[in-house]
Amino acid sequence: MADELWSWSAVDLARAITRDAVSSEDATRSVLGRIEAVNPKVNAVVDVMVDEALQAARQADASRRSGAACGPLHGVPVTVKVNVDTKGRATTNGVVAFRDLVATEDSPVVANLRKAGAVIVGRTNTPAFSHRWFTDNELHGATRNPWGKGLTPGGSSGGAAAALAAGMGAIAHGNDYGGSIRYPAYACGVAGLRPTPGRVPAFNPSATAERPITAQLMSVQGPLARSVADVRLAFAAMAMGDARDPNWVPAPLAGPAPPRPLRAAIAPAPFDDVVPEVRAAVEQAGRALEAAGYVVEQVAPPKLGEAAELWHRMVVNDERRGFVATVQALGDAAARRNVEGHLRYVPEIDADGLLDAFGQRLALMRAWSLFFAKYAVAVVPVSHVLPFPDGLDLQEQPVVDRMMAAQHCLLATPVLGYPSVSVPTGLADGTPVGVQVIAARFREDLCLDAAEIVEAHAPRLTPIDPRG
Repeated sequence: MADELWSWSAVDLARAITRDAVSSEDATRSVLGRIEAVNPKVNAVVDVMVDEALQAARQADASRRSGAACGPLHGVPVTVKVNVDTKGRATTNGVVAFRDLVATEDSPVVANLRKAGAVIVGRTNTPAFSHRWFTDNELHGATRNPWGKGLTPGGSSGGAAAALAAGMGAIAHGNDYGGSIRYPAYACGVAGLRPTPGRVPAFNPSATAERPITAQLMSVQGPLARSVADVRLAFAAMAMGDARDPNWVPAPLAGPAPPRPLRAAIAPAPFDDVVPEVRAAVEQAGRALEAAGYVVEQVAPPKLGEAAELWHRMVVNDERRGFVATVQALGDAAARRNVEGHLRYVPEIDADGLLDAFGQRLALMRAWSLFFAKYAVAVVPVSHVLPFPDGLDLQEQPVVDRMMAAQHCLLATPVLGYPSVSVPTGLADGTPVGVQVIAARFREDLCLDAAEIVEAHAPRLTPIDPRG
């Protein structure tokens, strides 16, 4: 049984470790063994922390034996992404120039995982500057999707999602600016939560400047896992406050009960390019919610396309102020090609245009707020198409334009600040497919409640042995 602990859920591992049914050291050795066995095939964990992980596991076991209180993730093996500070490790962000940028302290999300008792077994890959829906860089190499078929593992948290899918850790940390948690979760057949901005504290002590304004408004830290229950557990641990992030909000993890019956809006095809397999996934999710007592209506959240294009206009034009020059100077060839595609996709605007975009954002937020006064959740596609072939963003511009348009449902929520969770619904011709559940600000609980229902009506896809 100890050899199979790598396949256990975080909920089951935490319960068993706390009750002394298994040890954290056994669980950690099992996961490290799994990493040794399958990571060469997918290259998801690019910084394996064997000695540190085993030491932390032994300390977790000793603490439990002493009678000390156990945290919610006591002794559970997890991974964190290489773009957040982890004391004593390089915050590479997939960039060769940052290979020696060793953190002197933990970022808030890493500190919170440790406080909850988690054992960090390794750190996962990301594209250079965490700026693609694909995970490849000149420093760490390419991460492969365990499902094979030349599919992207997603990005930028592609290493996190691929590691989970292949059984390398019970929980993975990721971050999401424009889909970087939800899209990898979709591509690899796992679950991933994008929390409300301000919910999980964020800060990299190694940073030499504060984040640009759109990142402050839209970029979040969050969990990925093989089950929604594990996502919920990890989210609660990550959401603890940290004084280093003045934008952190002490909102309760569960809000007031909405009026009954609960109402769910589903939008199987909010855009013309949504493929039949994705439409069927949203319809399947709607049937699951209806069977659970929700009143389900086919209606899309307001102005999804306008919200997505607003994300592009605000973020890409904010990036023109400095980020683009940094990528051009320090990024690898794929990073440079990717950012050039973004620049060609989005017209340049001046300062007045960017300020006008904030006014448009507020109007859209108001429309969505009124929408969520009626509906507890909305279910929409994650992507309009099945997971992309790897490297699609490096093709000619018309292909890149179609790729960007296929992510409209993914991009609408970050610009407006709504939480959303990606949850798998099954396979389409051997490829993972799933849906995105959105709720009102700070109502991650409603997202997760609905996602658990969708999950209960779908086959469990992971962990799997890497294919192809």
